[in-house]
Amino acid sequence: MAHANQAEVTTTSVEVGSQSISMEEFHSKSDFWGRLTLWMLIIMSFVPPVYFSFVLGYHPGWGAIIGGLIGYAAFIGIMWFLEPITYYPVLGKSGTYIAFLTGNIANMCLPCSAAAQESIGAEPGTKKAEIAGTLGIAIASLTNIIVIIAVVLGGSYILTIIPQSIQDALKYILPAIYGGVLGQFSLKKPLYGLVAFVIGLAVFFSPIFSLIKIVVCVGLTITVVLFLEKLRSKTD
Repeated sequence: MAHANQAEVTTTSVEVGSQSISMEEFHSKSDFWGRLTLWMLIIMSFVPPVYFSFVLGYHPGWGAIIGGLIGYAAFIGIMWFLEPITYYPVLGKSGTYIAFLTGNIANMCLPCSAAAQESIGAEPGTKKAEIAGTLGIAIASLTNIIVIIAVVLGGSYILTIIPQSIQDALKYILPAIYGGVLGQFSLKKPLYGLVAFVIGLAVFFSPIFSLIKIVVCVGLTITVVLFLEKLRSKTD
């Protein structure tokens, strides 16, 4: 991009103003700041329970804590490993750090990253796409924080003025986002969009354990698409 955008992405470097750094250096800085901020967040997450437990004296007992951890991990623990692997191809390294720091990955970070890549015509998985996706996630996260602050300060009042019909419609936001992302990429590769749609329906209605349906859907779609690409390359 020219000086109007103040940031230019090439296949080998990132230019900001008059400075230019290589992608290797960019990834190194991403690792440093990403790990630092995530560890800070992890430590700060323990501050409230430690304060309530050992300062105010409201410790529930280790049995209750361990039992709750085991129960929660048994239900959702597999996603701690699957989500980073599943989302990484679209988020990239730097985007993954920001997304897991701010949260709302599936319903905010992922579609914003995809939209940013689409807006500049970046091919997913490229370095250009990673930079664009990171900027999209960063702006979305800042906007989300501003909205959250507004909702926290005036949430009760906002809920009283929102019609019930709109509140009922909010539960369809996540499916609409997934549908929009699917449609966005399907315009480029209609056949692959159809493959993803059919596999998604098959996995959704199958008796597969619900926690692994997403990774099964993604894995099957990638496998079928790669198979079709190999067939196409042989015919060409």
